Amino acid sequence: MTGQRIGELGSIGFIGLGVMGEAMCRNLAMRGTWQVVAFDLQQPPLQRVAEAGVRAAQSVAALAAEVDVIITCLPGGEQVRDLVLGQGNLISHVREGQILIDMSTSQPTLMREIATAMQARGGHFADAPIARTRQAAADGTLAIMVGAPDNLFTTIRPVLATMGSDIEHCGDVGSGQVIKIMNNMVLFQTVLALGQAVAIAEKAGVKGETLLNTMMKGSGDSFALRNHGVKAILADTYPEKSFSVRYAAKDLSYALQMAEEFGVRAPGGETVARMFDESIANGDGDRYFPVMRRVLD
Repeated sequence: MTGQRIGELGSIGFIGLGVMGEAMCRNLAMRGTWQVVAFDLQQPPLQRVAEAGVRAAQSVAALAAEVDVIITCLPGGEQVRDLVLGQGNLISHVREGQILIDMSTSQPTLMREIATAMQARGGHFADAPIARTRQAAADGTLAIMVGAPDNLFTTIRPVLATMGSDIEHCGDVGSGQVIKIMNNMVLFQTVLALGQAVAIAEKAGVKGETLLNTMMKGSGDSFALRNHGVKAILADTYPEKSFSVRYAAKDLSYALQMAEEFGVRAPGGETVARMFDESIANGDGDRYFPVMRRVLD
């Protein structure tokens, strides 16, 4: 990788045009200077990104055969493992010098396993999970946390910059996932605390809007308050096709696995996990995750 510049790379493949991936792929094509090829199991998102000049590949193997960089953006580690090391067998199509970037939220141990497999094929691997909203994906203002060797990070940074505005090199492979997972664990606990505060305040005769507006001026202020608290909890609006309870529970499970692995107690995370389980049992698993506030009632 030493001395290689991203401008020398002619094409990029994007696998996974979900809620976030579709917008990311579109920005990659519109803001970058590379030919972009995409693969997804669903045809509608492929048809939509075609308007931005993205060409559809007929298979994962066909995509891998013609691109210099492969980006995956899938629901979670289970799907990433299946695509790369399992039935999808992407790893068998990797050629020397090819770069694979996983922008899903996956287990750090899986990232290191894939990095080893890529190295054996003469390829290079980085984990680059994303944070922020669907609107940020559309605007190209995602936060991206990258785990990669220094020279690989330098090479892929211009690619990531077409999709995100805040790109942080967190360390070697797996480090991006560690930080993303910890970020989400803290976010979930904060959102639960906000839901508790609103529920208690309203029972005590204080409007939730008054509570959160006042908290914005004090030490309780946060990104979660201004977004999840105001836009979801106060509005009692939890749309589907957003960051659902099921996806949040998956991310939180990775955090709790890490806590168990390293012998760290995580009672706050365990409490949120129970709230997620109750939300799913109540039929809200596909709704925006702050819907767990309803469990409190």
